[in-house]
Amino acid sequence: MEPLKALLLLSGVFGALAELCVIPQMDSQVVEKLGQHLLPWMDRTSLEHLNPSIYVGLRLSSMQAGTKEDFYLHSLKLNYQQCLLGSASIYDTSDCPTKPSAGHLALYLLALRANCEFMGSRKGDRLVSQLKWFLEDEKNAIGHNHEGRPHTSYYQYSLGILALCVHQKRVHDSVVGKLLYAIEHDHNIHQGHLSVDTEAMAGLAFICLDRFLFNPDLRPRITMAIETVRQKILKAQTSEGNFGNIYSTPLALQFLMSSPASGVDLGTACLKAGTSLKASIQDGAFQNPLMISQLLPVLNHKTYLDLTFPDCQAPRVMLAPAVEDLSLVHIPEVISVTLKVSSVLPPYKQTVFILAGSSLEDVLKMAQNIGGFTYETQPSLSGPYLTSVLGKEAGDREFWQLLQDPDTPLLQGIADYKPRDGEIIQLRIVRW
Repeated sequence: MEPLKALLLLSGVFGALAELCVIPQMDSQVVEKLGQHLLPWMDRTSLEHLNPSIYVGLRLSSMQAGTKEDFYLHSLKLNYQQCLLGSASIYDTSDCPTKPSAGHLALYLLALRANCEFMGSRKGDRLVSQLKWFLEDEKNAIGHNHEGRPHTSYYQYSLGILALCVHQKRVHDSVVGKLLYAIEHDHNIHQGHLSVDTEAMAGLAFICLDRFLFNPDLRPRITMAIETVRQKILKAQTSEGNFGNIYSTPLALQFLMSSPASGVDLGTACLKAGTSLKASIQDGAFQNPLMISQLLPVLNHKTYLDLTFPDCQAPRVMLAPAVEDLSLVHIPEVISVTLKVSSVLPPYKQTVFILAGSSLEDVLKMAQNIGGFTYETQPSLSGPYLTSVLGKEAGDREFWQLLQDPDTPLLQGIADYKPRDGEIIQLRIVRW
């Protein structure tokens, strides 16, 4: 057995005395339906639609997509390497207008590791260098006195460190130190709410660094940060059982599953979260491919940290496309939805009529077709997000927030949220 792997297994034995995070077993048919929801997305192989997270989630699940899965990885390699290796920097878009972001690149490295590939080639080294350059640039944006913030987010910053660590690539103490400082000084609290998914991603990165004994001079702080993240996430559990909200719960569970603890009621918290997840899955809350891809590993009792030593020979059930039950097909009713925009002058308000089951994006398109309303979006791994409404663009550290009138933030994006009859949706610019 390799010395490093033996050390990690040994540490797991000592950790066996601590309480584990385990969730209730999910019905296999319910899990299969989640996997089936990813299959149509795997047919979208153009660069702007490719999502490495889908591949990672499927590889860490109990299911496989056969040749479709192989072709998807081939498309990822073809498009990402052609786009990323053609320039010196991840910010250079001269040869690739829809260049993948640093978050895309980090997830791509995780996808390669999910296929048991290491970054040992010349091409791989160049991709690693680009991700390291990104982290250095973000570190500089944060500043020597920690008064700034990353150009992107601490979530992408954490994801970059995790992706490099999974490939056993070290990052400088100064890069890790910025993330440690952010966790130690609560930089992931926005509008009074903890960003649970950001904390969880940072926690996964710290656990990886800890397991590989990277950054030894920072080891005491890394150990303390893991405990700090655990306490924050457990404190953020709602009465329903979610950690933050239903969509941040899968990443939170990935972290908690990776960090057994004594002295806290970890088992009960995870069972409660698992029960809430089960109810939400059965209610159809998980439709977004990114959210599903973060959830599937948890349902298979795996996490991103399993990519350090992936089992690429583990048996997985073959997914078949879902068969539509024609007896359930019915003609949808027409509903009314009102749009309000208070961040422009004069304020905008318009009621539109759409078919029940339409997305908020469909509402925006209908309002634009009626006239007097315009909007622009930008693609992301979790779907399109608003960048401009009625000619007003979100500025630096701003974004267009979606709310159920008057002040309830929506947990889904414009492509996933389906308004109800008579609902009032408000679009508002907020700072973060």
